[in-house]
Amino acid sequence: MATYLVRRLLLMIPTLIGITFLVFVIVASAPGGIGAALQAAGGGGNVQASSGVAVQQAYLEDRYGLADPIVVQYVRWLGRISPLKFGPRDQVLPNGELARQPREIKAPPLWEWFAEELPAAPSVSVEPLAPLSGLEDAARADAERSRLLTWRRAERASAESRFALLEATTMLKSALRDYAREADIENGIADDLQPRLSVIAATTPRPELPSWSRVKALGEQSIQRYANAQAARANVLALFSAKPFVASGVPILPKLLWIGPPDFGTAFSRNRPSMDLIADHLPVTLLLNVIAIPIIYLVAVPSGMLAAINRGSFFDVGLGSIYVALYSFPVVLAGVLAIGFLASKDYLGAFPVAGLSSTDHESLLFLPRYNPEGQFEPGFVLDILWHMALPVLCLVYTGFAVLSKQTRAAMLENFNADYVRTARAKGVPNKDVILRHVFRNSLLPLITMFVTVFPAMLAGSVVIERVFSIQGMGWLVIEAVNFRDRELLLANTVMIAAVNLVALLAADILYAFADPRVAYD
Repeated sequence: MATYLVRRLLLMIPTLIGITFLVFVIVASAPGGIGAALQAAGGGGNVQASSGVAVQQAYLEDRYGLADPIVVQYVRWLGRISPLKFGPRDQVLPNGELARQPREIKAPPLWEWFAEELPAAPSVSVEPLAPLSGLEDAARADAERSRLLTWRRAERASAESRFALLEATTMLKSALRDYAREADIENGIADDLQPRLSVIAATTPRPELPSWSRVKALGEQSIQRYANAQAARANVLALFSAKPFVASGVPILPKLLWIGPPDFGTAFSRNRPSMDLIADHLPVTLLLNVIAIPIIYLVAVPSGMLAAINRGSFFDVGLGSIYVALYSFPVVLAGVLAIGFLASKDYLGAFPVAGLSSTDHESLLFLPRYNPEGQFEPGFVLDILWHMALPVLCLVYTGFAVLSKQTRAAMLENFNADYVRTARAKGVPNKDVILRHVFRNSLLPLITMFVTVFPAMLAGSVVIERVFSIQGMGWLVIEAVNFRDRELLLANTVMIAAVNLVALLAADILYAFADPRVAYD
C-alpha cells in the first residue's frame, strides 16, 4: 500500500502540469488574449482607462511577458508556483505581501534610430539597514513602518515610470505603422495591424516623409522615459538589495536556489492576490455543498436501497419515475421559477430573492430569540438557513435520481450473487444479508460517485450561484473567464485539479477498506 501511495503521489505532479499547461494554452490562445473584457471596457486593474486599449494591451504584455512564446510564459508561471525557486529570495512585507527583485526593462523599439546608445542605469547605493531585533516594540514598529513607506514610494515611482515608457512605446509603434505605410515598406505591417519592427529596422530612415517628424519626436520621448524608468528601477533594486524586510523561504544555494511558498500571482481584474479571492469565495460554496451533499446521500441512498429490496413494486416504479422527472427538469428553470413564485412578493414571498444573508446580518444575534417587545428575531443561524433554502433545493433535486439509481443497480447486482444465496441458505437474517453483505459490496460505485461529487464542492455551481446572486467559487470562475484573468483561472485550476487527484487517491484507499478483496500490494 505504501509503495502504491508514493507512486500515485508522484504521478500527480506530471498530471497537474499537463492540466495546467492545457488551460494555460487555451487562455493564451483565446480571442482577444488576456484581459480582453477589460480592454473592451476601457479599464481595469492598474491600467489608466484614459490611455486607450493599445496602452492597456502593452501594460498586460509587459506584466505577463506575453511577447514571449507560450512555453516560456508557462515555465515562468510554473516557477512561481513551484516550491523550488531560483534567483534571489523574495522578501515578506509586514502585511504579508511579497517584495520581489524588479524586472528588467525592455529597450524602446528602433532606439538605434534616435540615439547612439541607450542610457545606462545609474548607480544607486543605500546605506546598510540596522537590524530590528535589538529595538523595543515601539521603535521596531516605527522602523518597519518607515521601511514599508520608503519601499512603497520607490515601487510606485518605478511603476509610474514604467507605465509612462509603455505609453510612449505604444504611441511610437502606432507612428511607425503610419510611417511604414507611407514609406511603402513591404511586409512592414502585420496582419494584426502592428508594425513589423525587424522589417522596418532593416530599412534606412527617410526624414523627408511627413510622418517622420512624429516618429522622431516619439522615439526621443521613449528614450527619455526609458532613462527615467531605468533610474526608478535602480532605486528599487538598491532598496531590495539592502534587505529591508524578512527574506521568504529557506535558502539552499545563496542567491541561486531556495524553497518558498507557492505564489499564484495577482488577479488583475481585482488587483488582489488570487488565493485571497479564493479564500473569500470558497467558504460560501463549501457552506452550500456541506448542507446539500449530505441531504442527497441521506435521501437517495436509503430510497435506492428500498427500491432494490422492493423491486418492481409500486414504490420502486413510482419513486423512480419521480426522480427521473426531477432529473429532467432544468436547474436554471427551477431556480427562475423558485425566485418568481416562492420568493417574489407578488406570489408566495416566503424566501429571500438573492444572497446568503440579510443586509443587517452583522447586527443579528447568533441564535434566535424573542426580544423584550415579544417579537421573534431569527438570529444569524436561521437567517443563513432561510437564505440557503432555495439554492440548496435547486442543488439537491437533480442528484436524487443519479445516486438512487446507482444504489439500486449495485444492490440488485449483488442480490443475484452466489454469496447472497449461500447466506440465505444458511439462515442468515434478511436484515444482515442486506446491510452486511449486499449493501457493503455495493459501496464501491457509491464511493466512485462521491469522488466525482466532492471536487464539485470546491468548484461551485455556476448556474445556482448566478441565478441566486451568490458570490461563490462558480461565480468567481465565470468572472475570471469573462475577464480572461489568467492568474485567477490558473489558481482555480490548480486547486480543483489537485482536489480531484486527491479524491481519486482517497477512493482507492476507501475501496480497500470497503472490500477486502481489493489490495494494492
